[in-house]
Amino acid sequence: MRADNCLFCSIVSGETPAAIVYEDENTLVFLDHRPLFAGHSLVIPKEHFETLSDLPTELVGKFFADVQLLARAVEKTMEAEGTFVALNNKVSQSVPHLHVHVVPRRKKDGLKGFFWPRTKYKEGELEEVRTLISSTIDLMKRGEKYSLEKNQK
Repeated sequence: MRADNCLFCSIVSGETPAAIVYEDENTLVFLDHRPLFAGHSLVIPKEHFETLSDLPTELVGKFFADVQLLARAVEKTMEAEGTFVALNNKVSQSVPHLHVHVVPRRKKDGLKGFFWPRTKYKEGELEEVRTLISSTIDLMKRGEKYSLEKNQK
């Protein structure tokens, strides 16, 4: 089901372009166009659900397995020390379509509390980051084992 005037539904349908890093039958993942850091991604269900409470129970496990996959891929690809994984329900939800933010984090990266400055990708950086994360997910889905240590498989 699709909601009229929903930005994320228009991304799912292909009407609005996005830097897609992963897609399966139920989930779409794309880079946030105003990232906290390069690699900041959004995980959304393809079907329109406004909040986590609206997501059918039978889809919760699969959806969060994709969130977990992305968190691992972003951490590895961006050589981050960890990730921040967040979801807003209604309050602070900029688009009324369920979405989970996966943000690469490093110690002393400057993020404090929830008042974080947004940035923009440099010329060519968006596509480079999209390709890298997408490739990492492909390897992970094929069963490649990754150590989160820098430059190791």
